Amino acid sequence: MSWQEAEVRELKVGRYMLIDDAPCKILEITMSKPGKHGEAKGRIVAIGIFDSQKRSVVYPVKHKVKVPIIEKKNAQVLSVGSNEAQLMDSDTFETFVIQFDPEDAGKINVGTEVSYWEAMGKRKIMFQN
Repeated sequence: MSWQEAEVRELKVGRYMLIDDAPCKILEITMSKPGKHGEAKGRIVAIGIFDSQKRSVVYPVKHKVKVPIIEKKNAQVLSVGSNEAQLMDSDTFETFVIQFDPEDAGKINVGTEVSYWEAMGKRKIMFQN
């Protein structure tokens, strides 16, 4: 799909990586010192973009990991249902239906413009905190 490779030592907090084929935002990275018979390891704690699930992995610092290419786009809200909205992309004029959490229903209004992220074939509406 749409990803590129990077070594564990190149990753930084706040960036993104794939864990179990799910795009995740890196929350914490701790690097250990190299041992007598092995190389340094990096422990990464991350949270999923689409499912908000916390994940952690341990890799050698020279291990190659996948970094997702996240496209940040804008769309106009055409209609809103109980837990889904129909959006039209501002650049391509493509219309599509996107799911959202019920607690975010008050933040989405017909006729307004929202930002959404597209990564690994999935889309999610992103709200400013």
